[in-house]
Amino acid sequence: MIDMNQRKSGIILVVISAIVFSSAGVFTNGVSTDAWGIIFWRGVAAATFTLTYLVLRGAFVAEIRAFNKPAFFVTLMMAAGTAAFIPAFKLSSVANVALIYAAAPFIAAGLSWVFIKELPTTRVILASLAALLGVFIIVSASFGDSQLKGDFLALFMTLMMSATMVVYRKFPSTTAALPAALSSIVLLPFALVFGDPFAAQSHELPILIAFGLVFAVASVTLSEGARRLPSAETALLSTLEMPLAPVLAFLVLSEGAYYICDPWRDSHFSSGCLVPKT
Repeated sequence: MIDMNQRKSGIILVVISAIVFSSAGVFTNGVSTDAWGIIFWRGVAAATFTLTYLVLRGAFVAEIRAFNKPAFFVTLMMAAGTAAFIPAFKLSSVANVALIYAAAPFIAAGLSWVFIKELPTTRVILASLAALLGVFIIVSASFGDSQLKGDFLALFMTLMMSATMVVYRKFPSTTAALPAALSSIVLLPFALVFGDPFAAQSHELPILIAFGLVFAVASVTLSEGARRLPSAETALLSTLEMPLAPVLAFLVLSEGAYYICDPWRDSHFSSGCLVPKT
């Protein structure tokens, strides 16, 4: 049995994580910096904030000692998910990315069924089919247009996050904060090789650093909440960002009134990837 106080604090932490994380699309599409530049600066800030949190909490050494094979795979999957997550926002709409991510709990249930023999309930199976149908509709609507690549990147990111949830379900003692920090560090050399993060405009650096802080807060609150709740419930609560993300994008960016460019190619485009329609 889960202590009710622990359960309540877990729910609050995961909800805070979802609310904070819903701003990711605004940070990504609100700057002209290309995808690799965002990944680099957000990663530097996120890793710094997370590691500082662990040190101040006195948990850094314990996290290192607890870092095992499942944590290693979590690190790689989180890094792969991040590498797809940022350009997904650049290439598709925030609404599409959020809706595709909403399938994460149900994809996680399917992966659990296949890999750890955890049989989902009939209700979960029906919800999974509905979620997959929604993803199919979203992706099929993008065939022949520039958003298709972004939708597939969002789907890959969702698969990576779902696989991460399965690892935590199978190995609940797996450490959380250190893999989140290391997943950001792993991507730094790739960002330096494939991008030019130092070409980022100086006035955008505070925004990218703030994005790193947001990511660190979201990761830490999610990991702390996940320790207090069943993983399936954590995954479902984390999708609360779905209705918030497109609303924020509309309010802050007026998303829907812009063309989308290729963030990997157009790293020095004068107006970034938000090009007003004419």
